Amino acid sequence: MPARYPSRRLAPRSYPVFLQLAGRRLCYGQCPMTLREPPPLSASAALFLDFDGTLAPIAPRPQDVRVPVWVLPALQALSTRLDGAVAIVSGRPLAQLDAFLAPLRLPAAGAHGAEWRGASGRISRQLGDPPLAVVHAARLLVAAHAGLILEAKPSGFSLHYRARPELEGECHDALFAALAAAPEASAVWEWLHGHCVFELKQRSVSKGLAVRALLAQAPFAGRPPVFVGDDVTDEDGIKAVQEAGGFGVRVGDGDSQARYRLADTDAVGTWLTAPMALRPAKEKDQA
Repeated sequence: MPARYPSRRLAPRSYPVFLQLAGRRLCYGQCPMTLREPPPLSASAALFLDFDGTLAPIAPRPQDVRVPVWVLPALQALSTRLDGAVAIVSGRPLAQLDAFLAPLRLPAAGAHGAEWRGASGRISRQLGDPPLAVVHAARLLVAAHAGLILEAKPSGFSLHYRARPELEGECHDALFAALAAAPEASAVWEWLHGHCVFELKQRSVSKGLAVRALLAQAPFAGRPPVFVGDDVTDEDGIKAVQEAGGFGVRVGDGDSQARYRLADTDAVGTWLTAPMALRPAKEKDQA
């Protein structure tokens, strides 16, 4: 049985309230949310971290992200302390993750698991070309509305509307209709609706599957896993670690199956860099 940890209840804070309606996330106000902070990280754990919104604050454009100064030294220290069992699991391609985190080159899963790299450095890829009709629908939206950003990925693509949140409904309807109009493609591809982004990915890949693949390899195998992420796109990873006896940590607002929650990227940094963040592995407790 997983060990039970005393939890600290933090002061309620205000977060946007999101409704899920016909696949849409609609923000309509603020509500208080009580946070249940995760316990200190065990030195026997395997750690999986999302990137945007977890390690680095989300920026208006994907290319504008700035990595906080604590991230690289913290990841290096954590990788050493956890015997290399630290991985980045993101919707971004591996090449982008490596560029943001250079000179570190950690085990990682990119493009929602369409490509992943274990501790050996070997990269596995499951690539595919997105349906042309869906790509065309996305391009029409970008051409019609300034502020929308179409981001190509090794498998699929993302349409960002952070600069034009009022276009969420129009983007949703156009993109979902384009995929639904191609039944064969719908059997292979699916939409993820994240924070001001629609992401097209193959149904056969996910962050959860990437986590499970890494957990089958050294140095992750046999360790209680922890997944930290901020978005609905991270829920597959959270589910995977909790099914494996570990725990998930949701960053920020939103419904989640995670057992714990942190307020924002600053809170993640505080948790990961706390002087006593890593309990001795000899305790043999489950994360």
